[in-house]
This record gives sequence, structure tokens and C-alpha cells, in this order.
Amino acid sequence: MHTFIRIIVALMVLASPHVSASDQIYDIAINGGRVMDPETGFDAIRNVGITDGRIATITNDHIDGKETINAKGLVVSPGFIDTHFHWTRPIGYKFALRDGVTTAMDLEAGAYGLRVDEWYAMHSGRSQVNYGTSSGHEFARTKVTQELPDEDLLDAPYSVVKGRGAGIAWADEVLDIEKGNRMLSIIDEGLRQGAIGIASTVGYFPGATAREMFEVQRVGARYGRPTAVHLRYTPGTATTEANGAQEILTNAISLDAPAIINHFNNPGWELVQELLVRLRGQGHNVWGEIYPYAAGQTTINAAFVRPENWVDTLGNRYEETMQNPLTGEFYTREKYEQVLAEAPATQIVLYKMDPSAIPDWCRLPGVTYASDAMMMPGGWDDSLPWDTAYEDVPNSHPRLAGTHGTCFRLSREHEIPLMQIIAASSYNAAKYLGDTGLLSMRERGRIQEGMIADITIFNPKTVKDNATYAKGTMPTTGIPYVVVNGKTVVRNSVVLKNVFPGQPIRFPVEEEARFKPLSVEEWRNKKLSSPVRFVGYGGLEREHTH
Repeated sequence: MHTFIRIIVALMVLASPHVSASDQIYDIAINGGRVMDPETGFDAIRNVGITDGRIATITNDHIDGKETINAKGLVVSPGFIDTHFHWTRPIGYKFALRDGVTTAMDLEAGAYGLRVDEWYAMHSGRSQVNYGTSSGHEFARTKVTQELPDEDLLDAPYSVVKGRGAGIAWADEVLDIEKGNRMLSIIDEGLRQGAIGIASTVGYFPGATAREMFEVQRVGARYGRPTAVHLRYTPGTATTEANGAQEILTNAISLDAPAIINHFNNPGWELVQELLVRLRGQGHNVWGEIYPYAAGQTTINAAFVRPENWVDTLGNRYEETMQNPLTGEFYTREKYEQVLAEAPATQIVLYKMDPSAIPDWCRLPGVTYASDAMMMPGGWDDSLPWDTAYEDVPNSHPRLAGTHGTCFRLSREHEIPLMQIIAASSYNAAKYLGDTGLLSMRERGRIQEGMIADITIFNPKTVKDNATYAKGTMPTTGIPYVVVNGKTVVRNSVVLKNVFPGQPIRFPVEEEARFKPLSVEEWRNKKLSSPVRFVGYGGLEREHTH
């Protein structure tokens, strides 16, 4: 399909009256920049002309445009693609743009399956970046275990507090086959409505059995779409973390389905990376993301920070590892229990890794950089105002504002090839997602004639993060221009107001769902050669069997 698109573009050029690049007036002319394309390896000083939202020419000739950008001394790169971005609201996208992101998608939490189409409609004509979502495992599970009304279930900014604050069944309940089928049908409906894949935060669900996770991935496999997963046992030990990845990758291989290992910058990352590289070498479309920080951020009621795991099993102390991002204070066991009881969806920063590993994560071949940008709760219209000063935004993990800036700074400090950093920021995600059949990703992540003009222009000598744990909302600097679908959205390092060129990243809506309810009898007849005990949905309904 990628080759077909190029042929069509070439034929259009041949069929049109011959006009040299220097004779045309482009919508945008980017002159004198170092053009870098990860797919082809092209790296040279060129001028780039943009017309009708696409890259019309890459040339040595001087070109003029209705808008002209002097890119001398700057890199002209594919726009950055973030597949793990939770703050899918105008102010959140503003942070993304300052970090060079042109496409922001939430493939880890996603959206409630019954409202995927509504989620896309909410963004239409109102987004400064390209936007996309997956069908959320957690929201479907919350629905069938806690029976929240549909209007309370939408996406991470709107629903995490509502769902996680309404009880613990969403996390701890072992589903019977009736609830399991209902949950799977909700996830499937999201795929029917065009979701990019399945978003699973199974690491938050100690009640989820191995059978449940396999069946969730099977729903995605019927469409050929990826399941992106916050792994079981994450964060844990080097063994348990790798075991969590092995579960997802084994399921993916057996189902011949794509898979994404979310933020595997945790204990065991070395083995997870080797598994991914080897499997891609065998033809499997599986990949992983990292963010360049030693700490994570989550809600205080996450199962993995319960004292029996975080303290007793892993040997951590709340006083050294669990921080309130708003005050900077670390928790005590007593404070943890108090906040857990009073406000169970409270955000915390969790220190879990040695910072010395961060440069190694950034240089891993084939990874994607994904921020896991956390959000403030709220809907589209009642979120924090777009024009709130960066320093006035309540503090958050610095990955919200500084993920890409950090990676580019580290490329200078640790001699990581610039093209590799650009690929991990843009092309890799576009390539993997494009290979699932997502056509809009086959035209992004590349600086080539005929491709969609999502472009990030940065200074390779100065681009850097400014966000810290003490003040995580300070934007990246050194990225003066960002172009989305051929429209300038960042000019002179200022995000322009009321410019909404963002387009949906999604699959076409299908007429019929593909999920067929499971039954124990059917499974037994098709899969077994001798009788066995198969109780409930996923196995024996006892905690120790999970």
C-alpha cells in the first residue's frame, strides 16, 4: 500500500503541467534545513515544499511559500508520534506540541468500547494534533464488575477517577463466563467502531486470569489489531516483569496478532528487549515503548503498590519511593493507608529504577518513545483551560512535558545517533502500526515527497527537556516549529491558538461485530481430547491459581 501511494503521487505529478519547484508558491516553504528521514536514511540539506497538507517537494532548488520557515541550522524531522498519551484534552495536547508531538494516541488505557465513535467525534475539528484511541480493557471490566453508567465511562481523563474511585471489583474480581463474554463484547464493539487496537492495563487487575488476557487478545486478533499492555506484575522484579511480557508475547504469537509492550523501562528490560528483537526477526509485529525516567506515575490504589507486594515482596519503603507530585513529600505507610481510604484515585510518583539505565533505554534499537503523559481529571470542556500558564498547571511527572526533549538531550550527552532518536520518536511507531493495516500511519513518520506533512523542526544542538520532578510542567525548548497536516501549529516555540488541523487516526467503522460469545462446552469440544476441570471464566476461582 505504501508503494501504491507513492505511485499514485508520482502519476499525479507526471499528469500535471510541468512547473519547476522554484516556480511554485507552496503553502509552506521550509528552507535550508537538514532533512532527516528514518525510513530511507536520507540526511542532507534540502528545501521542503508543502501543499494541501502533503510534502510536495524535497529539493536543492530555492522555493517560496505563502509561509516561509528559515530552517538553517535546524533538523527537519517527521512529526513525533506518541502512542501512550493519556491527557487527551486541549491543554494536554499543548504540552505534546511543545515536545514535538504531532500525533498523540492513548493505546494503553484507551476509551470505553461503546463510546469510541463518540470519543473521535469529540475531537473532530477541535484538536491541534492527530488523535487516536484503542478499546479499553479496564473500562469494559469496570462496567461489568461495578455497573457504572455508560456516561461515566469514556477515557482516562474522564473515567479513571470515577472507575477506580468506585470500588475494587474492577481490579480484584475474577470474572465468570457471563461477565467475561459481556466484557469482551464491549471491547469488540470498540474495534467495530474503528479503535486502533485494544488497550489493556492488566497489571492493575490481580483478578484477571491468564484465560481472560488470552481472550482479550483474541478479540483484537480477529481484526488483526494490536493489544497494548501494561504488563502483569509491573513494576516487579526482573523475573516477574519478563514473565508478564512472555504472557503477552506468547498469546500474540499463538494468535498471529500484533502486540505492544508498554513502558518496559522496568526491571527485566534487557530480556524483554531481546525477546522483542528476536520475535521481530522472525516476522512478528511486536514492539515496546520506553520513557526516559526512573520513576513512574500511577494512582495510589494500584494493586502493585499494596504493602504486601511493594513492601513485603519487593522490599521497598514508601518513605523512599512513593511521592506526592503536588507537594514533593514522600508517603509513610500510615499516610498511604489514609489517602487510599479517602481518595483512592490520587496520583503518585513511584521511584522504581536506577537512573543510570536511562541512556541505554534511549539507544535500544526498534523501541518507540512514548510519554505515558498523565492527566488531570475532566471532560473536554471542563478540563484545565488551554491558555493556563505552564508554570500554573498543577505539578505532574516530567514525562508529560519532557519525554522527547530528554531523549534528544541524551543523544548529545551519550553519543546516541540522531537518526536513531528520530526513528524512535516517529518512524518506528508509524511502521509498526502501518503494518497492522492502519493506512493513516503509512503516510506519517516519514519525510518523503507525497507523505502527509506532519513535521517537527528542532535545533539538534539545543533541544532539551526543562521538566523536573519538582516542576514537571515546564515545556521542552529547542523545537521552534511544528507542522500538523500541513498547518503550522507551533511557530517560534509558541503554540498557536485556535488552529485545529488534527485528524483522526483510526480504522474504518465496520457494519458487524466479530466477537462470538464463549462457552465452556464449545471450548471443551474443540480443544480437549480428554475431560478436564474447567470452572468459571479462566480457571479455578481461587486467588492462588491466577
